[in-house]
Amino acid sequence: MAIRNVVKEGDNVLRKKARPVTEFNERLHILLDDMAETMYATNGVGLAANQVGVLRRIVVIDVGEGLIELINPEIIERKGSQQEVEGCLSCPGEYGITKRPMYVKVKAQDRDGVERIYEGEGLLARCFCHEIDHLEGILYKDVVIRMLAPDEIEA
Repeated sequence: MAIRNVVKEGDNVLRKKARPVTEFNERLHILLDDMAETMYATNGVGLAANQVGVLRRIVVIDVGEGLIELINPEIIERKGSQQEVEGCLSCPGEYGITKRPMYVKVKAQDRDGVERIYEGEGLLARCFCHEIDHLEGILYKDVVIRMLAPDEIEA
């Protein structure tokens, strides 16, 4: 496993739509492992493949309940609403309030290509939306209600 460089805002790879994964092989497994290691090393709760410069529909998430790997994810259900603070590893030191669903159901494949359904509420629902947005070339700042000033950010 290796820690990869996280692409920062301004790099146009973040604005490109990621392509579907069609081959479930050792290269994919290495990328997933590297992405998880990178996410943990940078104290993130989610990471999309284009954030490490790979334009594939791959996401890793861990909100403290264990690692979730999503290949070719698609949101199939949304319910409710929440407004919370979000940040992004690609926009270090910047935070804003976003409006996201309170509940999200996602259809995705696992590292072996098996289709699975994942459900999340609260923070996990926000992470699903945030990371899947990345795969569409959307940053959280594109959907932010209000950016926070530095004195509004809790340490």
